[in-house]
Amino acid sequence: MKLYYTPKTISIAVAIALEESGLDYECQHIDFSTGEQQSEAYAQINPKCRVPTLQTEGMKLTETGAILEYIATLVPSLMPSEPIAASHARSVMYFLASTMHVNHAHKVRGSRWADRAESHADMVAKVPETMATSAAYIDTNCITGPFVLGDTFCIADAYLFQVCTWLKGDGVDPVDYPKVQNLMDAMEARASVKCVRAQGMLG
Repeated sequence: MKLYYTPKTISIAVAIALEESGLDYECQHIDFSTGEQQSEAYAQINPKCRVPTLQTEGMKLTETGAILEYIATLVPSLMPSEPIAASHARSVMYFLASTMHVNHAHKVRGSRWADRAESHADMVAKVPETMATSAAYIDTNCITGPFVLGDTFCIADAYLFQVCTWLKGDGVDPVDYPKVQNLMDAMEARASVKCVRAQGMLG
């Protein structure tokens, strides 16, 4: 397998999950600073011109949640088989994809939603509020122990950790949300996060 990634983006959630899985994979850095994600060559790999992309045998997968689910089908220990626990993990991932990641993107990807500079400024100004609201929701409703599912790591933790690495840059201090901070600390202690950090993937 081959992961196309960019440091500090949501693609690092996939790198963490791959490290947790023990599966063999290689990485290719897509350089946003040069606009490589918009290049014709990368568009042939991922027509959305975004990361992550996971090249598997016979198919290129996109969308973080779908890639994480694919990894968990290969390594079932990364996702619980019990229906309620699995549904809770998925509900966290769906919230991250549909709400919290979108909140963050309004700071750096405002051109997706508006053209006028004043509109972009309004979006940027709103980010600390919307990210704080999201962090409060996560803290109150999503984390049941050091991880999303108590003492057991699952793919939702990789997703949540990466999104929460953006909080400080978005004007939100994770310390104000004890369960969020505890999850961040628990993840930093894992070999998978230490590995991707050593490779410069977390910035």
